[in-house]
This record gives sequence, C-alpha cells and structure tokens, in this order.
Amino acid sequence: MRIDELFKKKKPVVSFEVFPPKKAEGMKKMEETLDILSELGPDFISVTFGAGGSSNNNRTIELAKMIKERSGVSPVVHLTSLHYDREEIDEFAEVLKENGLENVLALRGDQNPNVRTKTDFKYASDLTAYLKEKNYFCIGGGCYPEVHPEAQGPEEDLLNLKKKVESGCDFLVSQLFFDNDNFMAFKEQVRAEGITTPITAGIMPATNKAGVERMVSLCGAQFPERFQRIVNKYENNKEGLFEAGIYYAISQVIDLIARDVEGIHIYTLNNPVIARKITEGIKYLI
Repeated sequence: MRIDELFKKKKPVVSFEVFPPKKAEGMKKMEETLDILSELGPDFISVTFGAGGSSNNNRTIELAKMIKERSGVSPVVHLTSLHYDREEIDEFAEVLKENGLENVLALRGDQNPNVRTKTDFKYASDLTAYLKEKNYFCIGGGCYPEVHPEAQGPEEDLLNLKKKVESGCDFLVSQLFFDNDNFMAFKEQVRAEGITTPITAGIMPATNKAGVERMVSLCGAQFPERFQRIVNKYENNKEGLFEAGIYYAISQVIDLIARDVEGIHIYTLNNPVIARKITEGIKYLI
C-alpha cells in the first residue's frame, strides 16, 4: 500500500526502521528479525540505504523485497542522491518498479569519504522532483524538528523543507528527538507555513550511551534535563540503561499520541526486543 493512503486511513500510523546488514550472511538473521517485527503489526517498515553499490547488489532493495514477500507489510526504500547520477537513479527506480516497491524515502544522504560525490542531485528536493516525474512512487522526505545541522537557522531550514514538499513529498519522517515540546513547536511552525503533509515522529530509545551520543552529535538533537538524568544515572548499568531508555521512549510515544500526532516511527536498531517493548507499551493507545 502507498504510505500516503495509510495516513488517510488511520492515526497514528506506526512504523519501524531497519538497516541492511553489512555482510551477506546477516540477511538470514534479518529474516528472523522481520518475522518478529511483522508480528507486531507495523503499518510500514523502512529500510535505510548505504552509499555506493549498484541496484544489482544492493541489500536495501533485497531487504525491502523480503519485507514485502515474507510479511506483507508495506516497505519503504530509502534512496539517497549524493553519490548517484541520473542514470544510476533511473536504474534503481526501474528495479523498484519491477519488484512492486512503490514507496521511497528520498534523502540527500551523508558524505562518505570512500565514495565519490556526484552533482546531478545536490539536494533531496532535486531527487524528489526527479522521482515524482516518473509518476509511480509515493515519496517521503526527512525533516529536522531541531533544525538541520547544516542549515543557517530555523527559517532557512523551514524554507528548505517547504521546497522539498513542493517538489513532491507525500509524507515526512522526522529525525530522532528526545524533547516532545520541540517536535510539537516545529510541527506548529510547519503548519503555519501552509505545509499540510503528514509528519511522523522519529523515536530512538536511548539503550546505549555511546550510541545515543554519536547520533546526537550527528543530528543535533537536544538532551532534555530529565533524559540526561536517566543517561547519567544508568550509564554504567547496561541492562538498567536499556530498560530506562525503552520506558523513556514509551513515555514520549504516549505523550505524542495524546497530542494527536499523525505517526510514530521507531528506529529499531534491528533489535526486535526494542520494537516489541515499545509496541506492547502502547498497544491500547493505537
């Protein structure tokens, strides 16, 4: 099913994100992971995309096909523009169409020193507009509730988001955040700008301090005082931080649902335990 149709049918839309394993033998374990995730009843599962590689050996596409064929859940294929030219994007698009993969999350992607940057699609909005011309894909885009790290400020970031939506975005998935007030303030600004596209809130449980700090440094998410106390309290207690991080994420989701968000997108880190605990914690709310 197209993701824009999902947003018309229900609220909130609940989704998971997974990433393809680096090694081929990891795909077998992903079968087990996907079986568990699909049992939890997500509305869609997105698959992240690594820079480099052709459509013929791309594990993102392989994993998306696995999601569709094994679980019947709608897959969303991340597709990045920074390291691909038009011919390569055309190749990916054709493979997606051949396999009935109609949902794409169009992103610029991160710089990779080991992969040459190309110039056909400088911004995600360029890729979105190009894919839209193919008149086949439902296209999602990323957004940053606490401002994209490369933007000069919230005004520029909002203008860039509006350009992205006008280029053809059908839905938006937010970067992770730990302060719901910041997300809701961002959403209010977006709506005031006349952008009506559905926005699903990205939630990543803080189950590992080093991992969380790395992600925060990359995306610029703010640490609320309540969240920082939890991390500091349990940073040397692996099991304690895992449980506390899960429950903090559940509290975020409960609050967001009470504030009538359109979607919840859980960054599972390929760990079905995370997805299960959060899903069970909100099963009577959705």
